Amino acid sequence: MFKSLFSLKNILHLVIISGLFYSCDFSSKHKEQVDVPQEDTLVVEIDSSNYLYKINVDSLIVEQNVVKKNQNLSDILSENNVSFPTIFQLANNAKPVFDVRKLKRGNDYTLLKANDSLQTLEYFIYQEDPIHYVVFDLTDSNKVYTGDKPIVLNKREVSASINNSLYQSLIDLNESPVLVNALSDVFAWQIDFFHIQKGDAFKVVLYEKIVDNNVIGIDHIEAAYFKHQDRKYYAFEYDYEGKKQFFDEKGNSLKKEFLKAPLHFSRISSSFSRRRYHPVQKRYKAHLGTDYAAPIGTPIHSVGDGTIVEARYSKYNGNYVKVRHNSVYTTQYLHMSKIKKGIKKGKQVQQGDVIGYVGKTGLATGPHLCFRFWKNGKQVDPRRQEIPSSDPLPDSLLSSYEDVIKPIKKNLDKMKIQQPEKEIEIYDQTADSK
Repeated sequence: MFKSLFSLKNILHLVIISGLFYSCDFSSKHKEQVDVPQEDTLVVEIDSSNYLYKINVDSLIVEQNVVKKNQNLSDILSENNVSFPTIFQLANNAKPVFDVRKLKRGNDYTLLKANDSLQTLEYFIYQEDPIHYVVFDLTDSNKVYTGDKPIVLNKREVSASINNSLYQSLIDLNESPVLVNALSDVFAWQIDFFHIQKGDAFKVVLYEKIVDNNVIGIDHIEAAYFKHQDRKYYAFEYDYEGKKQFFDEKGNSLKKEFLKAPLHFSRISSSFSRRRYHPVQKRYKAHLGTDYAAPIGTPIHSVGDGTIVEARYSKYNGNYVKVRHNSVYTTQYLHMSKIKKGIKKGKQVQQGDVIGYVGKTGLATGPHLCFRFWKNGKQVDPRRQEIPSSDPLPDSLLSSYEDVIKPIKKNLDKMKIQQPEKEIEIYDQTADSK
């Protein structure tokens, strides 16, 4: 059944504690805002001997709702007859574990009330994300503490033949597009995911995380296979030197000195060229970089370990960062909307670190990243370079490694590749540069 909650706004409430509670939008101003329907509070019927958030709710009324637009902790608690001094104390008690100003619109919360005529609020539980929650205990000196929901790992096998894009192929199979990023992380050094072709295929053995019977993400990939341009790639997770890493079927590390691309996913709008018509300057000139079209704010990653040698603004490059990786290789990232805080000349960065965000500053017609790559002081096309790999497993570990991956590879090879129902022509992501 449903129960509506109504209350009058109290002016004194605003005067006393307005400084403590900003709108829930305060903490998510950089995130896409989604209007949440103004639904009634859901009163949940609980079976006997049941626990919720590790609290016995046999004798309690359970109400569940979501944080509304411009709603804060004070609004929710005062609507449930909690006094302002108590709210003030709860806010202070929460400071070591949670900032009460960071309630996010659309996040779930639960009210546990006494099952009597007064229905006194005993617990308010705010769900930060699918796993983490905060408990405001009004039964014990207004104590505030955090907790985690139990995570169940479920082993699954997924495969697909790609008819259009990797992303769309997963959608066609009712699989989560989150797997796109997971696969691109595994094969980031072997496969250029901006040039996936029709006929490419993959198989993957993964463990997904389940909370409250809902899949919330991928915990890790055990093994994967990818056929790209008639070449076969294997990846097996293996614990080496105390760290989970990926190796191929021969024990070679999949990690190379540089990532294939500085962005997770977008499209190449203009390739490296010695002669290209410049859309702004209206003339032919060399374009010694690779342009990746992507939405403003898309994170840009350093393709390798190195030292920041430049991080500033210039008239033509806009906001840009330049990284020296060693005596041979240097990379540069142009037209950023902004450089990440803390990224400055002399700072050490590691492969995959975010150094800035896609923009259109400087001489640019639209949001994109111009990625430049130097080898021995000369600008070259990074997609044509043979980048050295990290060291393989030592010979002393190869026998043990082969014993571990043998049954996994056998199972991977036996898996059948699913065929998406839709037949859509693959989009040529380099067409814009021709």
